[in-house]
Amino acid sequence: MTMPTAYTVAVEDATPESGGKPSGGPVYRSIYAKDGLLQLPTGFESPWQFFSDSVKRNPGNRMLGRRQTNGDSKAGSYVWLTYQEAYDAAIRMGSAIRKCGVNPGDCCGIYGSNCPEWIISMEACNSQAITYVPLYDTLGANAVEFIINHAEVSIAFVQENKLASIFSCLPRCSTQLKTIVSFNNVSSVHKKEAEELGVSCYSWEEFYQLGSLDCELPSKLKTNICTIMYTSGTTGEPKGVILNNAAIMAEVLSVDHILLLTDKVATEEDSYFSFLPLAHVYDQIMETYCIYKGSSIGFWRGDIRFLLDDIQELKPTIFSGVPRVYDRIYSGILNKVSSGGSLRKMLFDYAYNYKLGYLSKGVPQEKAAPLLDKLVFDKIKEAFGGRVRLFLSGAAPLPRHVEEFLRVTSCATLSQGYGLTESCGGCLTSIANVFTMMGTVGVPVTTIEVRLESVPDMGYDALSSTPRGEICLRGSTLFSGYHKRQDLTEDVLIDGWFHTGDIGEWQPDGSMKIIDRKKNIFKLSQGEYVAVENIENIFLQCPLITSIWVYGNSFESFLVGVAVPDQKALEDWARNHNVTGDFKSLCENLNARKYILDELNSNGQKHHLRGFELLKAIHLEPYPFDMERDLITPTFKLKRPQLLKYYKERIDQLYEEAKKAAKPIS
Repeated sequence: MTMPTAYTVAVEDATPESGGKPSGGPVYRSIYAKDGLLQLPTGFESPWQFFSDSVKRNPGNRMLGRRQTNGDSKAGSYVWLTYQEAYDAAIRMGSAIRKCGVNPGDCCGIYGSNCPEWIISMEACNSQAITYVPLYDTLGANAVEFIINHAEVSIAFVQENKLASIFSCLPRCSTQLKTIVSFNNVSSVHKKEAEELGVSCYSWEEFYQLGSLDCELPSKLKTNICTIMYTSGTTGEPKGVILNNAAIMAEVLSVDHILLLTDKVATEEDSYFSFLPLAHVYDQIMETYCIYKGSSIGFWRGDIRFLLDDIQELKPTIFSGVPRVYDRIYSGILNKVSSGGSLRKMLFDYAYNYKLGYLSKGVPQEKAAPLLDKLVFDKIKEAFGGRVRLFLSGAAPLPRHVEEFLRVTSCATLSQGYGLTESCGGCLTSIANVFTMMGTVGVPVTTIEVRLESVPDMGYDALSSTPRGEICLRGSTLFSGYHKRQDLTEDVLIDGWFHTGDIGEWQPDGSMKIIDRKKNIFKLSQGEYVAVENIENIFLQCPLITSIWVYGNSFESFLVGVAVPDQKALEDWARNHNVTGDFKSLCENLNARKYILDELNSNGQKHHLRGFELLKAIHLEPYPFDMERDLITPTFKLKRPQLLKYYKERIDQLYEEAKKAAKPIS
């Protein structure tokens, strides 16, 4: 079976079920790679070449900028380091790293929010063929300590406000970590504390002075490990995703390739707004791409309240966001439109529907309604500084209504993509101005082949007329394995195919739509992964309930649940609180619901669940989940799709209740 498509081409036939292996659909490539996947050109050995070549071409161009902060804490204009200045700093810092006894192939940690020092630290590592390892604490308690010890990090560059976090775990890491370099200053107290543990601690300037511009750089190979990026495990410890030089470079070149063929590549005239975490692969690839093209990168101040102010000051041309940010922007614009009076709203609605009609017919963004762009949508463009020409969205699915709204009103191209740390970022991307791809994550990038593998247990058939199954990837931008975890690597890399765990559905135009997760893990709208079975097992330790189903999805930022209370426990509570009624009515009682919700979350906190893993609302079900309603298997496992179908209306109500109860975000 081969699906006729516009934007993909089948390069291998489907495979039937055999020897216990499920059937697999045909192997597809993008039409832009129909004659072969994009290959790394000869002579490309390290991302350091991207940087050093840009410096040779444009030494005096702006590279890294941050806003000046005056004594009254008001932010001024952006102050810039040129490509040459950043290069010199990276060379000196790299030289200083080597003087500390750190050698090519050793690991260096980088811990902090986006800023020029982050990029300079990364490039210092690249210059010396040292593996950089982002450190971050959103992976849960003790994650920084675990990563330092697991990756054997011997030196770390640390933002000043993260020093306390590093020092809190230093006694348990000091056999590995021997040098700490602050992004800025370091107190005498911290220096003394480090010395007592046999660790050297430097300010940025002190370490800079330790280095030299006159140093020999080691040779580099594309097979060298560029970075180890830790990502949340389904349960337990974070997993270290190994990305070599070849994968990083091929991913960057694939971004350039697809923009060249479908939109417009970045140039020295472009400016990128840096606010998504550099510790994650999505933003790191985009910033490396900008460095490759000689574009400038302006950093936000790190405070969400001033995000739009920073954008308006920088006036970027390229903006990478995530659904949660775009959703906030969408809501803000809608509120302004609604409060502008009925005449303005009528004009806006007319302009919106007029332009939408032309976009739907395949007319490119800039030609769909140029006059209305100037008259009506220009103010929305100005909210982003007035110059954005390309919006990118990743990390979680963008709600269709938000995507449509931004495509119509932003006066810029919007492209949604899909990727994982293991795929070195984007592996599928929607194509500029192809309106039929709205609501999808597009087609394979030019370094990747994709096939669907059937998942019979979930009813997904990769060979059906509407092919559905687990998304499997093969190509030159895949990871090399999980650091020190060959067992986990073998679980997901099978016969050369990386099994993502995401369930996809091919669309008629050759684009992919994400519809489910194979395992009971999903991503919330802010990008956090949730291992739901683990959470349910913790909640089940609460004696007030006998069973629970926890639900979340990529369009919401929190979890809700349906629980079956222990009848005796609930009736005891009712008696103690003078509440009357039968068990069914007690389950509907708001105070009873709050009592059980609070107890479940209290139990969750005792077991170190993170904030986004707790419940915001709960429905109490008086009747146990049963096979008669098709809610459980004969072995009493939850049937999640069926539970969602059965409780869909109640789930929607729970989300509505929780949002109404939440305090408004200032």
